[in-house]
Amino acid sequence: MKKNDKEKQDLGKAILQDITGEGSPEKKKKRSFWKVIQIPALAIGTGLIFGAIMIAATSMTVYSAFAEGFFKGLGQAFKEIGTAYWAMFEGSIGDPTAFATMFKSGSAESISTAFKPILSSLVQTTPYIFAGLACALGFRAGLFNIGVEGQLYMGAAAATYVGYAVTGLPAYIHMPLAFLAGTLAGALWGMIPGLLKVTTGGNEVINCIMMNYITYRLISWLLSGPMSRNPDAKTPISPLIQKSAEIPHFFKSMNFHLGFFIALAVAFVVWWVLFKTTWGFNLRTVGNNPRAAKYAGMNISKTIILGMAASGALAGMAGANEVLAVNHSLTTGLSSGYGFDSIALALLGNSHPVGVVFSALLFGVLRNGATKMMLASEIPIDIVTIIQALVIMFVAAPAIIRSIYHLRKPKEETATSINLSSWGGGQ
Repeated sequence: MKKNDKEKQDLGKAILQDITGEGSPEKKKKRSFWKVIQIPALAIGTGLIFGAIMIAATSMTVYSAFAEGFFKGLGQAFKEIGTAYWAMFEGSIGDPTAFATMFKSGSAESISTAFKPILSSLVQTTPYIFAGLACALGFRAGLFNIGVEGQLYMGAAAATYVGYAVTGLPAYIHMPLAFLAGTLAGALWGMIPGLLKVTTGGNEVINCIMMNYITYRLISWLLSGPMSRNPDAKTPISPLIQKSAEIPHFFKSMNFHLGFFIALAVAFVVWWVLFKTTWGFNLRTVGNNPRAAKYAGMNISKTIILGMAASGALAGMAGANEVLAVNHSLTTGLSSGYGFDSIALALLGNSHPVGVVFSALLFGVLRNGATKMMLASEIPIDIVTIIQALVIMFVAAPAIIRSIYHLRKPKEETATSINLSSWGGGQ
């Protein structure tokens, strides 16, 4: 290697250390716990407050009470809000009375009743973890993978096919094989926009959106033809996967399954890869400053392709999980927007695997508790979606939270996980 080339590489590495904070003792110091969670915590609290206002504003009993008197109306508003949020808590976490009964009797039925809400919330959380990690990994690479929904469906389709078409395998081989098939299908589907980006300069956002449309039509065709359980049926659905391909459940009376712990393990692996490996360092550097990364001799094209493939693989895991653990067959309504919610999850979790897990828990709890809230208080289930939207809005615009609570702007903002310049196709 020529002396000048070596000097350029050394200079590039020094620039990268300055950008990423690696090697800088001052930047290695972690901010206090409160500093890290301040904006997300206040955003969640503010979203719940605005949600409470919406609950009161959409209740006719509150208006009737206000007609009789101001304080009576105010009391009714607080009653409606308390009823709605308590129903959400009971539906997503559990009823304290049920836990008290469980401790007194200790019967299997009382244990099932007490733990069913929280375990159901964890089931809802599982696909959110996989999908959130997929989007967060893309953000870390400076890529906006808006194709998670399509990659999820491709992973689900591959897992379904292996789940019912491959026969004669024991469960300890069949289930991992089907899960791996879904992972690889998602990786392949995610890699295509990455390849188009590095070879043609195509915008990955547009390419991912187009890939989503292709996926929807492809799944519809598969379910009405090659993968149809009954071609004459009005509802397109695939054959049921074999028992040997199912992800095991822990309790017969509940849907809680091994997939939740697989998702936590995958989150740990993603954290380790991002922050403890050379490839993870390269990916984060390309996402932060591709020009500096290129000057340091990093292969930008390879990193983008692999980053999109890894992101797609995580999305494919979400689809495989839903088929193998929950639905046991493929339908066009398999996902209720997990892929698009993953964008919000990644933003709320600051594109960090640990943050994504906690954000997924929040979304899982909200979604699982929404049904009981609607039944107990006759509050539209859409209120939960509004609360989620408000939380994300406040997280995405921290200046609003700082203005509301009169917080000081920190001297150093947390480096954004998304390199906006990459959205236009440039490197």
